[in-house]
Amino acid sequence: MKLDHLGPRFGADVHDIDLDRATDDELAEVRAALVEHKVLFFAGQQLDDDGQVRLGRRLGELTASHPVVGGVDEAHPEVYALDSADNGFADVWHTDVTFMPRPPLGSILRAVTLPPSGGDTNWADSQLAYESLSAPVRHFADQLTAVHDGNREFGYYLAQRRGGKGSVWDGEVVTRLDPVEHPVVRVHPETGRRGLFVNPGFTSHIVGVSEAESRGILDLLYAHLTKPEHIVRHRWRPGDVAMWDNRSTAHYANRDYGTAHRVMHRITLRGDAPVGPH
Repeated sequence: MKLDHLGPRFGADVHDIDLDRATDDELAEVRAALVEHKVLFFAGQQLDDDGQVRLGRRLGELTASHPVVGGVDEAHPEVYALDSADNGFADVWHTDVTFMPRPPLGSILRAVTLPPSGGDTNWADSQLAYESLSAPVRHFADQLTAVHDGNREFGYYLAQRRGGKGSVWDGEVVTRLDPVEHPVVRVHPETGRRGLFVNPGFTSHIVGVSEAESRGILDLLYAHLTKPEHIVRHRWRPGDVAMWDNRSTAHYANRDYGTAHRVMHRITLRGDAPVGPH
């Protein structure tokens, strides 16, 4: 398996592997590379929904497609379709499903229908962002807890499109989206590295400070997280698959393709409860 590094410690193109036919040893290499490089890109793959689900099951335990949004069809309840024809956009920086007590470990995204141009996806390295903060700000962030709330993005969908009954997540049917608290700085369970664990998509506020202070703190962290030196950008081609570690990244899908059609299929691997420095 050949890797072309996109940055010193963030992002890699992976060559010479067929994800649908990979051996256990090859997938063990992929799994290790995912933790080290945080986002991996595989070109020229021949996966369909069945193959994507098989791959996910070999890498970890799959979740439902999404806590609120149902699967792409009855045969694939694990596959989440991001379809621009059904408002399937992701044009805000976010880390997947942080509004649940146990957000996904990682995600695997497959290009299904691509616009003629545009629709790139960007990933930010939350660990590099944390490490490049000044020491006093790192120490300050280590003490903080944030609330993550999925109601802004998915509350209406749950109530109106799903009739108040979402998917089974962590063994329970999702019937409401209660805000949850996570540490602002997450310690990666496999490496021990610290990373920022807040995102504009789902983080509502910092616990124990005023609204104005919360806005100021989050704006500072968001601006730092999304500095160009912390980001890799992928231009999609047919057959592309991206895989990322949800515990150490945030991402943003460009919505710059007008009325053209864009469809991506995503699966997520079950994760654990985020743990902070303390």
